[in-house]
Amino acid sequence: MAQGQIKKPSKPSKKSTNPASKRGARVIKPKKASLIQKQKLVKKHTSGLTAMTERSLAQKAGHLEMLGGGKKAAKGTDKKGKKG
Repeated sequence: MAQGQIKKPSKPSKKSTNPASKRGARVIKPKKASLIQKQKLVKKHTSGLTAMTERSLAQKAGHLEMLGGGKKAAKGTDKKGKKG
């Protein structure tokens, strides 16, 4: 005698994927010594250019607190306006 409907096992719920936490593109590291050296130089120069760009933007928009090196940093004052 059938006692009722057969209960199907519930499927585990899928976790919602956050688009902000997606993994980036994969990069295959070079194996030749000359290519490794070239990649190091490119990384060094691009980071330097990025730092210079951020510094110049911070100087132009000194009111932004996210960017360091703005007008306040040039004066040598802290948040309370004291020199030091």
